[in-house]
Amino acid sequence: MQTALDIGLVVTSVLVIVLVLLHRGKGGGLSSLFGGGVQSSLSGSSVVERNLDRLTIFVGLIWVIFIIGIGIDIKLS
Repeated sequence: MQTALDIGLVVTSVLVIVLVLLHRGKGGGLSSLFGGGVQSSLSGSSVVERNLDRLTIFVGLIWVIFIIGIGIDIKLS
């Protein structure tokens, strides 16, 4: 059980990192410092951005569930 939770945590951690890096910069942060400050002419978020937001939130929730599961497993053993 511990191994499955550890593997799930590593996989979801990598997925969260990749999904966050796929997001378009909203400006004003570190992304603008490194050349990401070019504003696009499109306003609002596209369907792809909204789906990426939903997927990031879903994977983040799964990540939190794995962390809670590992904490419970450590507490019980």
